[in-house]
Amino acid sequence: MSRIEDYMFYDSHRAVLPAELQELYRFTHWGRSRSLEQIERMLKGTNLCFSVRCSGKLVAFCRMLTDFVFRGSMWDILVHPDHQGKGIGSRMMRYVLTHPAVKDIPMITCYSTGLVSFLRRNGFEDKDGLMVLMRAPIEYS
Repeated sequence: MSRIEDYMFYDSHRAVLPAELQELYRFTHWGRSRSLEQIERMLKGTNLCFSVRCSGKLVAFCRMLTDFVFRGSMWDILVHPDHQGKGIGSRMMRYVLTHPAVKDIPMITCYSTGLVSFLRRNGFEDKDGLMVLMRAPIEYS
């Protein structure tokens, strides 16, 4: 059993190896087909990567695309199943949203189908009329 003190939080893509992130993606329906090459390119092209380790192992991850002034969008919020239900995801969200590079951005968005209740518990709201998500091509149909 891990204590909260056993978790280390990081704010750099350099703290994440593509192979270990691929291992976390395998627990999702939307990310399990991502190749190591794709993950490596994604990490290099992402503005901010946040991760959590326990006993040296990557156990949680999310990333943000942002202009650092007006908008940021969070993607790929992942917590290893063995570490879910321990508050690690919520602590990671607080770490991200209070991070010096993020805290003054007025609008942080997150697109999710399976994390709605988690996101609500962590301060996100769904607001009618503010934004419409449109996409082309449809990625995961």
